Amino acid sequence: MAKGLVSADLRDDPISQFEQWYAQTMETDLAEPTAMSLATVDARGQPWQRMVLLKLFDDKGFVFFTNYASRKAEQIAGNNRVSLLFPWQALGRQVKVTGTAAKISTAESMTYFATRPRGSQIGAWASQQSQVIKSRAMLDAMFDEIKHKFLDGEVPLPSFWGGYRVSPETIEFWQARESRLHDRFIYRRDEESHWFTQRLAP
Repeated sequence: MAKGLVSADLRDDPISQFEQWYAQTMETDLAEPTAMSLATVDARGQPWQRMVLLKLFDDKGFVFFTNYASRKAEQIAGNNRVSLLFPWQALGRQVKVTGTAAKISTAESMTYFATRPRGSQIGAWASQQSQVIKSRAMLDAMFDEIKHKFLDGEVPLPSFWGGYRVSPETIEFWQARESRLHDRFIYRRDEESHWFTQRLAP
């Protein structure tokens, strides 16, 4: 934290810079280092936020998974402009992303789904995410029903479940400094889609 962040230390593109910070974060004992806040906006213009887990990232963007009938999915369908926040406060760092969200391919979702613990696979089938339910007992009963249904075989990818990739338009790296004079650098794209950086006042 004391060293701060200077432009000479920044990598040419933000995904490479994110990869560096992400690797450093993963080496710590920070709880849920892949957790990120996802902000969407509903049809009334009301913002909503929730924590999701980053599962993949590459030069195309940041990937998370969810039920396609969930509140977040419904809002993305109406307005795919979203933001992400990685709250790595234990390291005095934040990463802020703005961009657009789009579904990834079924093949990509299937590849990831196959790596999930079996309980999580069954849970994806059992939960009607964001819908009103009468009791926990109903949820547990549905879980048991799905568990029995797939007792003797693999759990297939639900047609209503999969990933979104957030394609970034801006990525800001925030490093805490003393006296609240934090270092902030934002990556933006120029007219030719090349990344450039600007320092922001804290």
